Amino acid sequence: MLYHLALYFRHLWHPLNVVHYVSFRVLASLLSTLFFSFLFGGRFIEYSRLYFRAKSREITPKGQRVKEALPTMGGVFILAMVCINTLLWCNLARPAVWLMLALLVGFGAIGAWDDWSKISSHKGISAFTKFSLQVLVSSSVIGLWVLVYGAQTTITFPFLKGLQPDIGWLFIPWALFVVIGTSNAVNLTDGLDGLAIGSLIPNFVLFSTLCYLAGNMHFATYLHIPYAGTSEIAIIGSIFVGVSIGFLWYNAYPAQIFMGDVGSLALGAGLAFMALLCKQEILLALSGGVFVAETLSVILQIGSYRLRGKKIFRMAPMHHHFELIGWQEAKITVRFAITSLILCLLALITIKIR
Repeated sequence: MLYHLALYFRHLWHPLNVVHYVSFRVLASLLSTLFFSFLFGGRFIEYSRLYFRAKSREITPKGQRVKEALPTMGGVFILAMVCINTLLWCNLARPAVWLMLALLVGFGAIGAWDDWSKISSHKGISAFTKFSLQVLVSSSVIGLWVLVYGAQTTITFPFLKGLQPDIGWLFIPWALFVVIGTSNAVNLTDGLDGLAIGSLIPNFVLFSTLCYLAGNMHFATYLHIPYAGTSEIAIIGSIFVGVSIGFLWYNAYPAQIFMGDVGSLALGAGLAFMALLCKQEILLALSGGVFVAETLSVILQIGSYRLRGKKIFRMAPMHHHFELIGWQEAKITVRFAITSLILCLLALITIKIR
């Protein structure tokens, strides 16, 4: 909105021209999101305590059951902040902006239904229903992106600047796999105070940077990465960073609120879509190594128990294993965040080494 207002009134006041610079809006949107998060976060928590109380499951570690009285569904606040600041700072004439919002709201709605079912009936929606809805939402958005707006159907590989195969129609199922896989991986990681959001922040910083570089023809040419016109998505990425830091203020140990599935599913899908838009989705497997490890721990645990009748971890996902062997919750969260930061730096290095 501010972009379009500045465009309309710039002849009356020339300093408004600064609003049209992506770099300015990247920083301004981050700061405004932080400001709104700090201003309204406490009030949302007070409201959430009345209606959004978390419920522990029987398989929840004893150390986590004391959090039963804490509110959940903080992802509603996260999505509200993202939507408001996106509408405030982005160029709304760009289709990618609306596709991102549609994906976020769609996955957030699925998570909200699941969270509310757990609150009201102590049982969430079935895994089949959740997965089917994720396929429906992601296929609608990605199909529209590919078929109507002509998305690039190439895949970019790290270290190999000349290898960018065009996979054509196969890009749609590939993109579905990336979005749904990342969304559920983040959801699995969201099990301790500040764990998921602390690991998401460096990833959002990384892919905001990559979207900015891929949205500038000169930078993209110099770095031998595909020019994807994703400068506006860099602004949404900075909004993700701002709202994540703002939410971490309340979600850090000891947490005052949890994001719930409404937040983790939406943020995971948003991160994946950023990676797809800037054509660096394979890097997500490296930068999001924490989410990959958490998912693999669940797969290995189930597979080992069914095939051998034995468990590999004391409990899966992996963060609960570390909790049960004596690591303090805050230590697990910080170490996972540090690991994510290191992996994101390694992923960023690969952009130059080509």
